[in-house]
Amino acid sequence: MTAGTFRFDRFCLDPADRQLRRDGEPVELSARYLDALALMVREAGKLVSKDRFMDEVWRGVPVTDEALTQCIRTLRRQLGDDVANPRFIETVPKHGYRFIAPVDGADLPQPASPRRDWSKVLQLGVAGTIGGGVAGLLGGLFYGFVAASQPLQSGMGAVSVLLVIVCLTVLVALIGGAGVAFGIALTGFGSERTARWSIAGGALGGLLVGAVVKLLGLDAFNLLLGRTPGDITGPFEGVLLGGAVGLGAWLGGRGSQSLRRSIVPAGLLGAAAGILIPLLGGRLMGGSLDLLASNFPGSRLRLDRIGEVFGEGDFGPISQAVTGGLEGALFAACVVAAMVLARRSLEPDYLSRA
Repeated sequence: MTAGTFRFDRFCLDPADRQLRRDGEPVELSARYLDALALMVREAGKLVSKDRFMDEVWRGVPVTDEALTQCIRTLRRQLGDDVANPRFIETVPKHGYRFIAPVDGADLPQPASPRRDWSKVLQLGVAGTIGGGVAGLLGGLFYGFVAASQPLQSGMGAVSVLLVIVCLTVLVALIGGAGVAFGIALTGFGSERTARWSIAGGALGGLLVGAVVKLLGLDAFNLLLGRTPGDITGPFEGVLLGGAVGLGAWLGGRGSQSLRRSIVPAGLLGAAAGILIPLLGGRLMGGSLDLLASNFPGSRLRLDRIGEVFGEGDFGPISQAVTGGLEGALFAACVVAAMVLARRSLEPDYLSRA
């Protein structure tokens, strides 16, 4: 490589010789477009503002923003780049563009890998955990009011029942939200990561948390009461719901869309997973609460009134599917909404990406 040239991926850019080559073959670019590419490559990893393009590429010639947009579009086409999944040129909405591929040549600052931005991972993971807690609070209030409306044991107040169920559901949802959210954040939520990585991150987080919660929960019941309630929520449910949230997070964190449009796909996917889980023999929170009640004869916890709405004598399969869908939708929407809001606070123009 001669002095003053830059290499990235399969390309070699020589600004002095006015050439861009891919695997040794010249790539056709106009003079201005080559100047624009050279400017971004020299500033690899840094934001190049629209004003700098106008000053250093068009050199004061009055042009519209569409000229710059067309320039970037052409460069992406010649580099084989994709605006939705960029490897070379990243859009910084309303501000400019950033060259994100590693560049060899001169003393260039290399763009940081999103997977190593631990501060962002922490903030996104914490946000998703809080979102899970919010979902648990709402779900706990629903199940708590249903349970508190049943005839209660003497001396047991409705408020106590409500508080116990709310605390239990919030705790479980916080743990589940943490596992899924940190799994998604580690794969690069809202970055150029592909869908399969986001799904894998959510599913793996759900798997680990589901397995640990189920193991500790069954051990706790066995230790305190001498028996376990049976097949409560565990890794199977965690994988399905976590994978759905991961896909929803990828859909919600990748384009120019409002907050509502970001979380609707997550809610729909979460609902689908929540309905599928009981159909496949699994249990979410409602099913686990009903299982606890049925396995401990002295329990006053009953969700029969939900079954009555659907013409069932108890908390039957229709009730489990419907409540599972609602739980899945609420959990996924809250986790993704919290992560989208956190991402927007980290990158204020993120939702307006072109």
